Formats: sequence, C-alpha cells, structure tokens
Amino acid sequence: MNEIMKMEHVSLAFSTVKALDDLNFTVQAGEIFGFLGPSGAGKTTTMKLLSGQLRQDEGIVQVFQKNVKNNDHDLYAQIGILSDNSGLYDNLSVYENLKLFADIRHLKKANIKEVLAKLKLEGQEKKLVKKLSRGMRQRLMFATVILHKPRLLFLDEPTSALDPATSEAVHKIILDLNKEGTTIFLTTHNMEEADKLCDRVAFLHQGHIMECGNPQELKVKYANNCICIQTNQGDMIQTTKDKKELISILSKMDNEILTIHSVEPDLKTIFLNITGREL
Repeated sequence: MNEIMKMEHVSLAFSTVKALDDLNFTVQAGEIFGFLGPSGAGKTTTMKLLSGQLRQDEGIVQVFQKNVKNNDHDLYAQIGILSDNSGLYDNLSVYENLKLFADIRHLKKANIKEVLAKLKLEGQEKKLVKKLSRGMRQRLMFATVILHKPRLLFLDEPTSALDPATSEAVHKIILDLNKEGTTIFLTTHNMEEADKLCDRVAFLHQGHIMECGNPQELKVKYANNCICIQTNQGDMIQTTKDKKELISILSKMDNEILTIHSVEPDLKTIFLNITGREL
C-alpha cells in the first residue's frame, strides 16, 4: 500500500497547554485508521492538522505525500470532512442541500443522482431537512461530503449520540465507502466501533500516542496468558497456556469439553491498562 498520510514529531500548544506532543504515525491508502481516545485527548486537533485547518508548532504533516502547508487547494479537492460542524440547511430540501454543495464544488447533477442512490436517499429529494429522521439526516451529511468522490475521508465521531440501529447503518456506509477505495481517518472514543471497522488503531492520551497497531494483534499482545475451557455442564475453567498444565486438565475431562479458547482483552481494557484512564 502507498502512504497517504504522515505525521513526524508533530507538536501543538494552545497558549500554555500542549494539545499534541511529538506525534508520529502513518496511514496507508485504503485503510480505515482509527484514532482513539477520550474527549480532550487531541483527536479533533489532529484531524484539523491533517486537513489543513490548523498549523502545527513543530514537526511535519504530509497528506498525499505533500506538505499540508503547501497543499491547500489540491488537498481540499481530494478530501471530505464529516464533523460536528458539518452543517445542513433545515429549511431546504434534501435535493436543494445537495445542489448547493455541488454548485460550490462546480460538480455535475450526475454526482447528486449517484450519491442519492449510494446513500439510499432516493425518493426523499423533496423532503425538508428539518423533517428528516436522525438516521436520514446523518445519511445526508455523508452525501454532502462524498459528492466530489474524495480519496480521503475524515470522520470525527460519526456515530456520537446515535441509537444502535442508526449507528449500524452508518457503519455500513463507512465500510461500503472503504470497499470502493476511500481511505478513512476515524476519530472515536467508541472502542467497539473501532474494533469492528478499523484496520489499525492508535491510542491517544493527553496528546501522546501510547500504542498503535491492528486491533487483533493488540489483543494478542496484551493477552494475560490465560486459556478458558467450557464444559458441557456449563462450567468455566481457566488455566494458563502452559502445555503441561493444559494437557493435564484436558486428560481428566474425557468428552466434557464444549469450547476452549484464549482469553484476550478488548480495546477498552487495553486502553485502560495502558493509560490508567476510563473512556
């Protein structure tokens, strides 16, 4: 894969408060990269640096292998940003909202038709935004940021405050966009969401990246060397991965074993163990 984003020794302070401190990571083309941490950790600040909305005090920020400082016009033509500040016009219809965003980017009407089908908004074109359900409104917000078919999509807490069914629909949109080749930078404090969606994740705590890697590999790395055995009678027996001890237990159980598996922590537990902080 090709490197699409890169941060090298990036730091940024607001007055006397250091928001980010010596950040180093890369994102490969085609990845869903999760940037995880609690509110105030620096997730949104990092996204704004990568998308050219802020400037770092120290270090290098590269997107599409170009320094963001020298890349403004070209950068915005290739990225989409969905955040809390992504606005819709409540008194305009679904179609009027999309046409407005299309006109700003000098896009053809065919783009609107295509995105309506992709986000399952067909038949809703004349409906006023203020009358949309929360789920349909979120679909429309996605539609406005992918009208120009961005190569890179920044998603800042895209399922925050959404109900489980709507969150599930948003997850499908994200996965579908990724399958079509869109690289996605996802900020979230929802570790289950990150585990489900992301190829790699980075844990951010007080402006520092504490860990970075594939979710499953991180679970194995921080596993507690424990094996769990479930019997047909419903008993749960835990033992270590020591071969002699495991063989000894199994040899005494005859045909009673229902399942046997390693015990691995979830991402939330790993984050807590590393940082000592709840999400």
